[in-house]
Amino acid sequence: MASSVEPALPAPTDPATKYPPPPPETPAERKGRLVALFVMPFLIVTMMYATYMGTMHSPHARDLPVAVVGADATAQQFADDLQESSGDALEVRTVDTLPEANELLREQEIAGAIEIPAAGGSASIHRAMAAGASQATLVDKALTPAAAAAGWQVDTVDVEPLTDGDGSGTLVLFAAMGMMLAGYVPLSTLLSGLPNLLRLRRFLPLAVGWGAFTSSLIWLILGPIVGALDGHYPLFLGIGTLAVTAVGITQLLFTKVLGPFAVLLGMLLWVVFGVPASNLAMSVHSMPGMFQWLHGVLPLPAAGEALRSVLYFDGDGVGEHVTTLGVWLVVALVLAALKERRSGDLIIAGPLYTAPDAPLPALPGGPVARYRTRLVAAMMFPLTIVVTVVTLMSFSMHEPDVSDMPVAVVAPAAQAEPLVAALEPDLGEYLDLSVVESREEADDLIRSQEIVAAYVLPEAAGTSPTLVTAGGAGASQQTAVTQMFTPIAAASGSELALEDAAPLTDDDVNGSNSLYAGMAWIMAGFLFFAVMRGGAPDLTRTRQLLPLVAGWSVGISVWLWFLFDVLIGAVDGHAFEMIGYGSLTVFAVAWASAVLTRTLGLFGLIPVMIVVMLAGVPASGGGLSLYMVPELFRPLAEILPLPAAVDVVRSMTYLDATGIGRDLLVLGIWGAVGLLLNVLVVDRWLNRKHVRPPAPLGPKYRPERKSRAESTGDGDGDLAPAALSPVGTP
Repeated sequence: MASSVEPALPAPTDPATKYPPPPPETPAERKGRLVALFVMPFLIVTMMYATYMGTMHSPHARDLPVAVVGADATAQQFADDLQESSGDALEVRTVDTLPEANELLREQEIAGAIEIPAAGGSASIHRAMAAGASQATLVDKALTPAAAAAGWQVDTVDVEPLTDGDGSGTLVLFAAMGMMLAGYVPLSTLLSGLPNLLRLRRFLPLAVGWGAFTSSLIWLILGPIVGALDGHYPLFLGIGTLAVTAVGITQLLFTKVLGPFAVLLGMLLWVVFGVPASNLAMSVHSMPGMFQWLHGVLPLPAAGEALRSVLYFDGDGVGEHVTTLGVWLVVALVLAALKERRSGDLIIAGPLYTAPDAPLPALPGGPVARYRTRLVAAMMFPLTIVVTVVTLMSFSMHEPDVSDMPVAVVAPAAQAEPLVAALEPDLGEYLDLSVVESREEADDLIRSQEIVAAYVLPEAAGTSPTLVTAGGAGASQQTAVTQMFTPIAAASGSELALEDAAPLTDDDVNGSNSLYAGMAWIMAGFLFFAVMRGGAPDLTRTRQLLPLVAGWSVGISVWLWFLFDVLIGAVDGHAFEMIGYGSLTVFAVAWASAVLTRTLGLFGLIPVMIVVMLAGVPASGGGLSLYMVPELFRPLAEILPLPAAVDVVRSMTYLDATGIGRDLLVLGIWGAVGLLLNVLVVDRWLNRKHVRPPAPLGPKYRPERKSRAESTGDGDGDLAPAALSPVGTP
């Protein structure tokens, strides 16, 4: 009797048979895809700079914990008066002895302490620069006036100073930022090119190994290479591995729930909320109350504070921060395992085909790549971002040092030149001194930012010299030059008179608003083409993209003006200028960045970020003065788009628009050259014969929902993971 069993058919070997392409995109689906591509950069730019501008444009003390040292009635009365006069700015307690106060400082239970003086003595203010330079400044500003009002002289004591290699106290911020990037950036690449690695049992060991590797690399950059860190490798490795793994597993959970849009939630939690809540750049006690709560919850503050405890405070308090990271790891592991068990391995809106030989790109928007190529890209893309960010930021800002800061001595040459000659031996290393004979010329030089300050000698005996500065041109350089010339005036028997030719507004306390506005324009420019390259690789002609870029440039500039001015209140007035200059900046940076992102794919985003953003931050003078960063960045201030954009906002707001024409010329050149290269070179390259087409955008996994009648009562919900179809199929 003949067997009725059919012979097994061989597995299909033709890729088109094994992995059928998606059906043609409908007009509605194409329109939805393009809308989503505008929404993604809009949300990223908005949530980042709304948070940064909103929290940092006008910082002031909020519930800053301080102690008054003394066991008598005088100390208690001073503490009560200090609390009453400060309102919500301070939380004042009393401690009996100075050793007790210093112990609380090292445990970071308090930010500062003031010791009541004995009769005829001086009050001493104790704080720890290692706990944050911003926090130490808040303590000084809060306690020094109170001591002066009581009629006391004041001495300042640094209980735990910063190391020589970490002069700005930002080492822990750069390290923790690198760990956050290493944790969440790889997930988008893995989802698009290596979805088979997103099974928890495969991902967990990879995450641990990746965490150890990237933490070691960050330590190597900050230590032997940059010189900001000395030793502590085993503890640094342990904290870093835990932080990267915790963030990576949590981002995996987000990806399993949200698919490609998990990057938005990850960026919001790890970076956007993490930085102001971190207490690493600015004191968390100058942030709104929500961020003080987030300081004890989010991984970035936990990683940074754990490193700070180990590096500066002999591990005091490290257990609390390590526990926070551990909770994130354990909870995310459990939830990711439950999600995987309930819904399977496939991820909503992720690739339907997940085998190693599936037709997937190395990076979104690229052509189909071999599995080995995808593995290399999945490692090198996030690794290059981590290395670039940590290296450039730490190299440029870890040890601010004044060098060649231009200052003019204003007086007739016969009077000014001897003073310049006398100052050169002590200040020549720090200042570039010159002689200007008229006050009017000095004022013009300050407005044009050719000099930082003018030291105006008195015209008559018995009068004081005047130091003219411009806070709007840079708060850090104003502080530095004031500190230098105060003792010079005192040595001549005079008290230095200060004159601010362009004072900062109450809504721009640190002078950082121009930096955030310029950075928002720049990011809106280069991010647009990064998203388009990944989500619309079929747009290969400049004429297709030109109206999209123009509309985006104007639309996002209108929105950013409305956000910064109307909603946040950080940038007052200048509406038409902000919109017009912003549109030019976004448009110019978009086309300049398109040259690389359209030809090299998302890998081109890395050199774009270096040129238009990362190198531009120290070159802009928007945070630290240009004369306090390595000299390498000074020539870049004249040619990069971010310094030009920052200077446009700064000059427009504070300096009577002096020099804006030069800045607009720089931006115009970037835009014109970028647009020409796109028309003459990039279009031809993308449309050349035999070019490899981008990998298909689908098919994607879309779980079909059961009807109410088909739903079971077993608590598994109404998703049917077995019902799979490419996006766009009926």
